[in-house]
Amino acid sequence: MSNRRRIVILGKTGSGKSSLANTIFEDESFKIGRTANSETSKCGAITKSVNGRNITLIDTPGFFDTDRSEEELKPGIVRCITECAPGPHAFLIVLKVERFTEHEQAVIAKINQYFSEEVLKFATVLFTHGDQLEEGQTIEDFVLGNEPLSDLVKKCGGRCHVVDNKYWKNNQQDEYRNNQFQVKELLKTMDKISEANRGSCYTHKVLQAVEEKIKQEEELIRNMEPGNMSEIEIREKAKDRVCKKLLISVAAFTASEVLQAFLV
Repeated sequence: MSNRRRIVILGKTGSGKSSLANTIFEDESFKIGRTANSETSKCGAITKSVNGRNITLIDTPGFFDTDRSEEELKPGIVRCITECAPGPHAFLIVLKVERFTEHEQAVIAKINQYFSEEVLKFATVLFTHGDQLEEGQTIEDFVLGNEPLSDLVKKCGGRCHVVDNKYWKNNQQDEYRNNQFQVKELLKTMDKISEANRGSCYTHKVLQAVEEKIKQEEELIRNMEPGNMSEIEIREKAKDRVCKKLLISVAAFTASEVLQAFLV
């Protein structure tokens, strides 16, 4: 079983996706937005070693934003599909610890609309802003207090975790409210997902077809530019080419249709 994991981070703008990626990597690999506009206007992927595991985190645009146009979302979705091929080993659905308004309910409705039961076998709900938990409250306690949220976590096999990208960085007073502890627990969950799915990634015909096109482009690049590029550089160049071609091929489809093709 390969110890490399491709993990897709999904959530609405402002939920703390990029900060979460930095918390997992314990650095500032991903740029953080300081304004209301998303800094992740396009998909980004970075691979690093975390606790002995080779992990690729794929930070996505706000797929579940309720106020972004279809055309704004489409390039990010296509890039995500390209970065994920032949498929992700896990999805992190990022939500904030906060009172659930109609806006948050709309996000959960979108998740339920897009995600098939098969996808949710690979999904974990990850909460940010853990400092909003009441004293002594666990994330499981918080989830039980909201029926739609509780239903979503149940669909994800009961898997949920919490971090606080700002206040839990070096908390030595409370093990539970410590990001290092929480990331270790999250990685254990990722291992369990992998074991439950026999080490395989989530895939289907769209992702498999994209992977095949990437491999074809890699071969073309090797033949055209022999000896001049590393395998990593070849892979990146091949993904860029496939991504551009995909954007052209899905021009007639809406972002929602493209996303559903990726998640169904």
